[in-house]
Amino acid sequence: MTQTYQPTVLVDTENLSRDEWLTYRRLGIGGSDAAAVLGISPWRTARDLYYDKLGVAEVVADEENWVQLEIGNLLEPLVARIFEKKTGLKVFKRKAMFRHPKYPWMLADLDYEVELPDGSTAILEIKTTNYNARENWWYNGEEIVPVYYEAQGRHYMAVMNIDRVYFCCLYGNREEEAIIRHIDRDEAYEEELITLEETFWHDHVLARTPPPYVENGDLIMESLRRWLGQSDKDAPSTQFAMPQYQLIQRYMALQQEKGRWDADIKLIEAELSRVKAQIIAAMGTSCSAVYDTGDGGYRVTYNPIRKSGITKENLERLKEVHPEIYAEYVTVQTSRRFNIRQTKPEAA
Repeated sequence: MTQTYQPTVLVDTENLSRDEWLTYRRLGIGGSDAAAVLGISPWRTARDLYYDKLGVAEVVADEENWVQLEIGNLLEPLVARIFEKKTGLKVFKRKAMFRHPKYPWMLADLDYEVELPDGSTAILEIKTTNYNARENWWYNGEEIVPVYYEAQGRHYMAVMNIDRVYFCCLYGNREEEAIIRHIDRDEAYEEELITLEETFWHDHVLARTPPPYVENGDLIMESLRRWLGQSDKDAPSTQFAMPQYQLIQRYMALQQEKGRWDADIKLIEAELSRVKAQIIAAMGTSCSAVYDTGDGGYRVTYNPIRKSGITKENLERLKEVHPEIYAEYVTVQTSRRFNIRQTKPEAA
């Protein structure tokens, strides 16, 4: 990259309250927003981000797991120290929110910056995760940066005019359980990112026009539950138009296709069940079996699993005999069933 600009400081963040910080954050798109704009965030949709920027409500990634979020914040200085120890590089922090000089809606609030041996500066992003999720930092055996963090890093490089971002992710409680990766600046990616962010900011946020839902179904449903709240059985039926009719047609076509695959899957599942039963019959009362050829083989286990539960009948009995206990410990969850059926025209 041959650009020679410097970011401007939007605000000094050292003494900002959280509410003040959120107010400044809503003046543009930050690095942690980039993945949602691109439609690759595992935590929120572009519509969620849109409502956040309008101040309707703050949307926090994985907001139900507040303990994990708090742990991440508390561990940030420790993970930075681990990075220094493992790389020999020095890190420093500038407590400010930065703004791109050409695209003022592009903001950056960095975790740390890194002093490189050649006198230049890199960015350091701190991440924490659990042991199982560490696999997100590999793909087919290759070391990677998860795409949603890559978008964040490339947004920061664009704002700061810096050519490298390091990521240090701690997934355990030992120094060896820290992953260090880096990515370098990619001009083509950056140009596309800026274009998409600019469209989101001008055509949606400033225009007060919600972006369409294009993410995976589970994420969209989570977003709908967040913003729509409870259903209203007394509300009049929604009148659909051609765009919704096309969605219905697509859904019905996919349902038919799934039905054809389901028939084959049921045959396979029936055969799996039969072969499984034959293997268990050969085991008798034993919980394990082995087949050994000397060069390897198989070990089969069929262990009992015990779990506590309560039958529907006993639950009703609890409600009648101990209503106070039932009211205190039993929660009722409400869900909605989705269905499409074809209607016929009414007879004249």
